[in-house]
Amino acid sequence: MNTDLNTQEIINLDAAYVLGTYPRAPIVFESGQGMWLFDSKGRRYLDFTSGIAVNALGHAAPEIVQAVETQIHKLMHVSNLYYTRPQAELARDLCQKSFAERVFFCNSGAEAVEAAIKFARKSGRQAGGEQKTRLVAFSGGFHGRTMGALALTAREKYQAPFRPLMPNVDIVPFNDLQAAKQVIGPQTCGVIVEPIQGEGGLQVADEKFLAGLRELCDRHNARLIFDEIQCGLGRTGKLWAYEHSGVIPDMMTLAKALGGGLPMGAVLLNGHCAEVIAPGDHGSTFAAGPVAASSAQVVLDRVSSAAMLAHVNQVAGYLAERLAALQSPHIQEIRGRGLMIGIRLDRDVQPLLEAGYQQGILLLNAGPDVLRLLPALILTKEHVDLLVEFLTGAQL
Repeated sequence: MNTDLNTQEIINLDAAYVLGTYPRAPIVFESGQGMWLFDSKGRRYLDFTSGIAVNALGHAAPEIVQAVETQIHKLMHVSNLYYTRPQAELARDLCQKSFAERVFFCNSGAEAVEAAIKFARKSGRQAGGEQKTRLVAFSGGFHGRTMGALALTAREKYQAPFRPLMPNVDIVPFNDLQAAKQVIGPQTCGVIVEPIQGEGGLQVADEKFLAGLRELCDRHNARLIFDEIQCGLGRTGKLWAYEHSGVIPDMMTLAKALGGGLPMGAVLLNGHCAEVIAPGDHGSTFAAGPVAASSAQVVLDRVSSAAMLAHVNQVAGYLAERLAALQSPHIQEIRGRGLMIGIRLDRDVQPLLEAGYQQGILLLNAGPDVLRLLPALILTKEHVDLLVEFLTGAQL
């Protein structure tokens, strides 16, 4: 391995051999610590992306590093043909800290959505026969790019090159309960919704909307699925985003922050959904391997603690105050919850992201006109002040 490549040589190497599915920023990162990343030129960047809501405890969190190092010396992989302690303990903890009675483990958010689709389909057939296969999703939602998840993600630019997609999917306007009532019926097996849309611009689901979906699913014996891949695990100031509404789903998809930076996804299921799934219905070779499960145990323990959730709410309140005080004619709306914030502008946010690269701050977009903030949950008021200083200087 050549360790003497400079930044441009690494970028050129990637361009020559890696399939170009991402428009990458011209930065090569080499290390991180807490809220900060360091590139191959020695520059540091304040990270308000946390790897797209993955690094909830920041970069190189000592507890995760220790857990992974300890486990990797003991056992890395045996497959899911055998039992391992970290997986069993993680499953117990996820169930005890949520509505769930069972967990299915996988490696990513898209895989979790694919599994939830299968579980809803099988549950629907057992409840209502061969015709009960329809799924309902919502405009602005993002559930992944694999073929089943893509059918639930109503974005023309994502779907068009890959049609025909999975059939029997109805897309309904987000937060429109009357429209949902028109399509959720006897043939519906599952309804999937994000309590807060991530890629869809940080739109928050109305509590009455979620309660209405729960009632419709109960009426038609369909499974209500919450996608908390981006908004779960403490990001909103509660462990689970569904807690804000009090609406309990039948299944919930998780990923991103769960693995602490390692590939990890999960579907949480209530007993009614779990009882229809049998050995062989689904599987995953690498899912919740000992190393990733050990990391996830650390994450779940930290983000579910009263101290961490209190910190998130405190710093999120300060962030909201500082953003509300920005005097910018370009800000049209500030929305979201906790440390999942969207700032809708009257212009394209891409120049702001590029200015961040130059000034040493990493930001995200959610569509062309929404600036998305997804910092690690260890964010402090000092970090917020640095962000606001940048936004003010950039004439947001």
